[in-house]
Amino acid sequence: MSDCGCHSIDHAPPPDPGYRRALWIALALNALMFSIELLASFEARSVSLLADAVDFLGDAANYGVALYVLGMAPAWRSRTALWKGWLMVGYGVFVLGKSAWQWSANIVPEPVIMGWVSLLALAVNVGVAALLYAHRQGDAQARSVWLCSRNDAIGNLAVMAAAAGVWATAQGWPDIAVALVLAGLALSSGASVIRHARRELRAA
Repeated sequence: MSDCGCHSIDHAPPPDPGYRRALWIALALNALMFSIELLASFEARSVSLLADAVDFLGDAANYGVALYVLGMAPAWRSRTALWKGWLMVGYGVFVLGKSAWQWSANIVPEPVIMGWVSLLALAVNVGVAALLYAHRQGDAQARSVWLCSRNDAIGNLAVMAAAAGVWATAQGWPDIAVALVLAGLALSSGASVIRHARRELRAA
């Protein structure tokens, strides 16, 4: 490489202990919330809650990968971020498909479960985003972790709005509308991470 090997694992900068600790906490909380939201999404028959649950699972996996590559060469972290960007895009496509099925089935979800569970999820995601805020300006890997946390908090607010909309209208379209917003957010953020990671790989 043009920088005479400074991207090798042996020459990677030592990982920040505070960042490592924040990632472990985020991993544990996201795995727990995935289980809670998955069960709640089936109970409430909510596609937006299911989308949020799948997002928690993806984030738990992302934090695990981030911990694995922490301390590796920058090029390896950029490759991991590129993979995560495509995972975010795939999640967005999945939500689009699930929303189409929900619309065709004319399902009206249960708004009370949606509201309480999304409120709990918001509290968790705000806490995780606060933990990771100081590391948001790092490389593509750190940027992808921060974007996932930020998107989660936004998504929880959207699910709460969907619950209020379902309660007010007794129809399922607010749930589907929010799921589509979450899909769009995942697609745009995934594209942003992919572009950032590719720039880093070209520079390497």
